[in-house]
Amino acid sequence: MLGNVSELDIRLIRVFLAVVEAGGISAAQTALNTSQPTISAQLASLETRLGFRLCQRGRAGFALTPKGSQFVEAARRLLAAAEGFRLEVQHINRTLSGTLNIGLLGQIDPTANKKIAQAIARLRARNQGLYFQFTELSSSFLEEKLVNGHLDLAIGYFWRRLDSLDYFALFNETQMAYCSASHPLYAKAGALDSTEVAGHEWVWPSHPLPEMPAPAAIDHLTALTDSMDGAALLILSGQHLGFLPQHYAARHVELDQVRALNPQQLSYEVQFHAAVRRSTRQSELVSTFLGELMEVFEVA
Repeated sequence: MLGNVSELDIRLIRVFLAVVEAGGISAAQTALNTSQPTISAQLASLETRLGFRLCQRGRAGFALTPKGSQFVEAARRLLAAAEGFRLEVQHINRTLSGTLNIGLLGQIDPTANKKIAQAIARLRARNQGLYFQFTELSSSFLEEKLVNGHLDLAIGYFWRRLDSLDYFALFNETQMAYCSASHPLYAKAGALDSTEVAGHEWVWPSHPLPEMPAPAAIDHLTALTDSMDGAALLILSGQHLGFLPQHYAARHVELDQVRALNPQQLSYEVQFHAAVRRSTRQSELVSTFLGELMEVFEVA
């Protein structure tokens, strides 16, 4: 049973209420901007923390248990109280000042960029003495700069998950495999299976994420880069196949320069996180901006 209610507990409770309001896990995926397995794992974590089952889920559908129904009302009262507290604190006559050093992975989806800008605008509207400095780096360098204290917060997808950093999920990005108009597979692109693409040369990230399935044997991964623009150039050359973010490749697709090999089979989801050092997570500047990010992305 819950003792002290932690920040993690609050996020898990928000996930549970989102599922209840949507009427099931599958229906809640869009609202939560995450996958069904992730939501199921979060519900299981909350049930473990509580010590009782909140809902039935599976082939028979979604249904609250009697205890789950009682917990819904208690959870709503808790979040209403927390929101009231947040609004009250906002009225305290105090402003923040200083500079936040933010690291970003390049070529973020414009929709996500707009939300990051919204978080900045909201924070600056209340704190005119607050300034931002942005640096664009690859994921591995973002983590390194955080650990060394050169950055206060970073936004990207991270393959190492360092123990000295905290990671907060923000949004997902779809990556798809593409070939160019000059590649032999272009005419058949759209419904190619893994066996048909495995024998071709690929451009591959220097530090692939666990979510990234290797499309071919290692001897066919003949170009390594952490540069999205570099990967796009190699794909456009017709010499390599490779993965690109769907939003990034969209313009090339419109110009008939590239095609997706198989959007259903040769694609995967990458989750972007905000990362901070554990030693500075409670820094007022960092924690306030992190809170704004979590809110604009409606992260539970």
